[in-house]
Amino acid sequence: MIQINRILVPIDFSDCSIQALQYGQELCDRFDAELHMLHVLEMHVTGTPQFTMGLALPERVEESAEQVREEMNKLPGEDWGADRTIVREIGRGAPFVEIVRYANEHDIDAIVIGTHGRTGLSHVFVGSVAENVVRQAACPVLVVRPEGHQFVAP
Repeated sequence: MIQINRILVPIDFSDCSIQALQYGQELCDRFDAELHMLHVLEMHVTGTPQFTMGLALPERVEESAEQVREEMNKLPGEDWGADRTIVREIGRGAPFVEIVRYANEHDIDAIVIGTHGRTGLSHVFVGSVAENVVRQAACPVLVVRPEGHQFVAP
């Protein structure tokens, strides 16, 4: 018998991640599981060895984290989760690395992640967080595409 106690849904506030959240909620209901939501503040460092500057200054990072926390507290909505454990976290770094790290450290049983479904050059240049999570995660990963057959009605 499959036992799922903790489900992780990475949130970037895109339509894709909100749709994945709906799947995560449904799975939490079916398995009586905890819902973990993780937003990753992507940190980039650019420059030369003599002069290195991140894209966000530390006070801007904290400001961003506070804005993200406010938005995450609105999810998944007031009509769901009163009887559920909901964990909301903010990570910093490369999104797929932080998602996999979080899943390992918190004994996550399944990850539900949205994908933008990029192909061609945009996929080459932007990469796919979902693809990297599928390749690196130790637990099952459900990838939700924005179009196609849906088993959770909005």
